[in-house]
Amino acid sequence: MTVRGRFAPSPTGPLHLGSLVAAVGSWLSARSAGGEWLVRMEDLDGPRVVPGAADEILRALERYGLVWDGDVVVQSERTGLYEEALARLRVAGLAYDCGCTRAEVARAAGAPDVSDPVDGAGAVYAGTCRGGLAPGRAARAVRFRVPDGTIVFEDRVRGRIEEEVSRSVGDFVVRRADGPFAYQLAVVVDDAEQGVTEVVRGGDLLSSTARQIALQRSLGLPTPAYAHLPLVLGSDGKKLGKRDGALPLERLDEKRVRETLALALRLLGQEAIEGTAPEMLSAAARAFDAGRIPAGPLSL
Repeated sequence: MTVRGRFAPSPTGPLHLGSLVAAVGSWLSARSAGGEWLVRMEDLDGPRVVPGAADEILRALERYGLVWDGDVVVQSERTGLYEEALARLRVAGLAYDCGCTRAEVARAAGAPDVSDPVDGAGAVYAGTCRGGLAPGRAARAVRFRVPDGTIVFEDRVRGRIEEEVSRSVGDFVVRRADGPFAYQLAVVVDDAEQGVTEVVRGGDLLSSTARQIALQRSLGLPTPAYAHLPLVLGSDGKKLGKRDGALPLERLDEKRVRETLALALRLLGQEAIEGTAPEMLSAAARAFDAGRIPAGPLSL
């Protein structure tokens, strides 16, 4: 079976160091196995998408020698696939309308914080609408009816991971109140449709993996291998964001490209040789050792 990896940035700003580390890690893993490497733009969160950011990210990847296979896939052009998947969940009784606001979900769970960087559900959902909408309530979202049981998977960097999603998250949103599909459903459908066999990505998405595996199983889709790379932290100990770790294209002179690529390789526990970006990547792919990737966060 051909190994097929992918890099799936959100075009909400320029490439930054944390994203570059994820791109390099996924590229090395796929190329070291003689596999393919795909790029997908995850642009479903329309209000946060920055015009021109997708093109800037692609140009930056090219400057770093990160050449991809095939056409770049754009999520906003694939909503028909997500519609089909959601319809299948509904037919199976695994998706239902929910009329709860975030504040109501938080109050039901006794949670003080309702923020969540992935799908807006910071509190464990209590199943308020599992039996149907209350009279007079309009649907605000569609939720996935999480099956009971523990999801177990082996992460290539973090080791054995276990999570009982019904207890840690509860039924989660797969389509938001304002219409767009949620990240969890879209990424599962896209990975399966593109034939992705391994997902190498940042550690901030580790908490999404059990939810995605639950969806894969419910939809009868294959589960790829997972590897979650260490987070890159700034001097303040926080995850690098678009602003503080950005690598604007206009600053990417050849010397800066080589230095930054060497830093990304070292953060991944790999050796960096002298040479052009393609030469550095080719050498790193030949010597790639996933066992050298650190599991914990990395501070600059």
